[in-house]
Amino acid sequence: MIQIGIPKGFKDYELIDSGNNEKLERFGRYVLCRPEPQAVWSRSLSPQEWRRLADARFEQAGSSSGTWERINPDMPDAWNVAYSHREMRIRFRLTLTRFKHVGIFPEQAWNWDFIYDQCKAVPTPKVLNLFAYTGGASLAARAAGADVIHCDSIRQVVNWANRNMELSKLNDIRWLVEDAFKFVKREAGRGRTYHGIVLDPPAWGHGPKGEKWKLEDQIDELIGYVAAILDSEQSFLVFNAYSLGFSAVILENLVRSHLPKAMTRKLEIGELCLRERSGRRLPAGVFARLVRK
Repeated sequence: MIQIGIPKGFKDYELIDSGNNEKLERFGRYVLCRPEPQAVWSRSLSPQEWRRLADARFEQAGSSSGTWERINPDMPDAWNVAYSHREMRIRFRLTLTRFKHVGIFPEQAWNWDFIYDQCKAVPTPKVLNLFAYTGGASLAARAAGADVIHCDSIRQVVNWANRNMELSKLNDIRWLVEDAFKFVKREAGRGRTYHGIVLDPPAWGHGPKGEKWKLEDQIDELIGYVAAILDSEQSFLVFNAYSLGFSAVILENLVRSHLPKAMTRKLEIGELCLRERSGRRLPAGVFARLVRK
């Protein structure tokens, strides 16, 4: 059955409105207007209200970059937000980047809760976070007591995640600036296993040495290596995809193809969404989650 995953209790984040290919979001004290290609409907609020609420607006200049217009002259370049779940307390440093991202994907808070709870159920689990960005999943696993390896190909992003670890008063996450595909392939060859794997691949990208990544060309082989290093008993998997061409059923088929023995366990599939003030839901990717026994 297809599920809808919507984060709850994220006090430092709110989707205020969406429409006309944009979204209006509050991150802590500040409200940002950013492009959103899936928001093809009309806005609930007027353009005047958007302008009144927004502290900054992203102006797209190319296919993947642009500039920020500061509507509020006191809008800072960087600020902090916090997230909590049970005993987990994590913090993030946000920044206005030229790629419109600010340092977190707030819809992932729904997965952070799952990762924390899954890790709490196993004494000192080993967790691998691939394509790990600024480390939300890594922080959630570490806050639950896991031994965590955080792997991303961009050094600046890994440094950003390290700062988030320090802000969260955590320690001892192992940082890898490496091509995730190559690392998982080597781990499979070594026969190493993990109690939890978080997989959040982009639609396309490049490794630290210029390695090319295209999701639809390499994801089947990657899932094969992931299956090889996932503990056969006490393990969980979180698999996200943001590509507009990927459905939750594609993720389900990939997991079922490579992990047939795990199919006696619960496999959750569905869409991640954000709920705005009007009650509408903004799609934010698809997921598959294999639940620990």
